[in-house]
Amino acid sequence: MSGAPLMLAARDGENLFYDGGLLTFKATGAQTDDALLLFEVHMPQGKATPLHVHPDADETFYVLDGEVRVHVEGADDRTVSKDSVVMIPRGAAHAFMVVSQVAHLLVIMTPASTISETFFRLAGEPAPDPTLPPPPSNMERFAAAAAQSGMKVLGPPPFGH
Repeated sequence: MSGAPLMLAARDGENLFYDGGLLTFKATGAQTDDALLLFEVHMPQGKATPLHVHPDADETFYVLDGEVRVHVEGADDRTVSKDSVVMIPRGAAHAFMVVSQVAHLLVIMTPASTISETFFRLAGEPAPDPTLPPPPSNMERFAAAAAQSGMKVLGPPPFGH
């Protein structure tokens, strides 16, 4: 809805079990006239994204809790923690890995990324009760979602074990 205000309480939003964690859409492209895509994600230790690119949006994340190791092309890898901000320009290859027990991030994609939103919806599954433990990561579903959505996956996570 164009121009409609959006106000959500702390636990409101569309919940998806995603890659061993919980993703909550707080504002979608349809809700923001494609200005931004905003979501929270809770992830377990060891969760690592493959090296990938968002060709259609800048990605910014704010660490609400935990520690995350971040790799962005052209910069040294860095571990960021609570209250840290990372901004990744569109087209920059990047990946991250949760190094703490859990991590809780607020992610903003500007403008709203249809590719990313479609990817998360295909890779995730509805979480009618977000208090339940999420199912384990499903790499086959992840790969199929990347192929169907147009997400540019460049390779495995660039982090040693």
